[in-house]
Amino acid sequence: MFKTDTNVPAAEIAGRISRFQDALRKRQIDAALILQNTDRYYFSGTIQQSHLYIPASGDPLLMVYKSLNRARAESSVERIIPLSSPSKIYSTLRDHGLSRPERLGMELDVLPVNLFKRYTELFHNSEISDISTDIRMQRAVKSDYELDIISHAAHLSDQVAAHAATIIQAGMTELELAGQVEAYARKLGHQGIVRMRMWGGELFYGHLMAGPSAAVPSYMASPTGGSAVNPAVAQGAGFSLLKPHEPILLDYVFALNGYISDHTRIFALEGLPDDLLAAHAAMIELQETLKQAAKPGIKCGRLYDMAMELASGRGYRDNFMGCGRRRIRFIGHGVGLELDEFPVISKAQEMVLEKGMVIALEPKLIFPERGVVGVENTHVVTQNGLRQLGQFPDALTII
Repeated sequence: MFKTDTNVPAAEIAGRISRFQDALRKRQIDAALILQNTDRYYFSGTIQQSHLYIPASGDPLLMVYKSLNRARAESSVERIIPLSSPSKIYSTLRDHGLSRPERLGMELDVLPVNLFKRYTELFHNSEISDISTDIRMQRAVKSDYELDIISHAAHLSDQVAAHAATIIQAGMTELELAGQVEAYARKLGHQGIVRMRMWGGELFYGHLMAGPSAAVPSYMASPTGGSAVNPAVAQGAGFSLLKPHEPILLDYVFALNGYISDHTRIFALEGLPDDLLAAHAAMIELQETLKQAAKPGIKCGRLYDMAMELASGRGYRDNFMGCGRRRIRFIGHGVGLELDEFPVISKAQEMVLEKGMVIALEPKLIFPERGVVGVENTHVVTQNGLRQLGQFPDALTII
């Protein structure tokens, strides 16, 4: 089992803050006030209820409402102080020698409107600017520290898939299998929470679905949905039974020490019909082609176009990444502390790949009333293309 000091190293935090301050100065923003849990964790090493103030120059100030002692134990930020109320932020900054910012950066992609209004009142003499893209672009390129954790998470994803292969039985419900797989993941150290940035984004471990159930569409920004347990959830495992000759989709996230590996494998009791086997093999081939092409400097939209051309050329255009008008328009996404990070390998996306980005590439085919085939692996962008982290075989596992 992967073991390490779970606190983020001080040098890692210092480097992140320094790079972010460079971005603030480049945009002529005097300071940023970080509120969202994941961003605050990224820059401070703690998600304790607090406000992280990062000036464009100088030391940051972490103002903690709850729990101060735990924040001091978890974070390497030097200035960690108590805060009795958000209304005291402005005076607290002044008391610690920080002048009023003319331009204040905030995470406007996730900040609720009511909170935004509250902070505009608190900083009524400041212009508030959105710094969410700056944060997300910085987080998209991973450090060696981050890559090490994600690599270990991918190794544990492999173990989860291998374990699933030993317990799948005909007649089990999707939920029964999911419970056993998730219990094993927890035993390995899965943190339980899978964070997403998008408003309304939710996920519990991932999607484990079999046969026609896996092809049921849903609201989720995913090629798969699932019949689920009820309309209140509307995604993932439900009460459908596992049957021979139907694809069993195991699309699970392993979250370790904050960081994510996204991983999909297909299993089948007694095998699959030849056309589904061919479809699954086509998605593995597509993955391999994109891995070679996905080098630093290429536009994400170009990779999406390549994927569509390859899928269409094999006759799968109408089933690639969904069916009908509401199919998703991406074939991969960044992963890190959140499941939906930059970059997004999507239609018309101008963002270019950079060395050190981490991408979950997930070419899948959805066949209504039959099921889902395809694969997903977490990769690191290198000078020579994508380096795949998961090593459990991509090919169909027959049970």
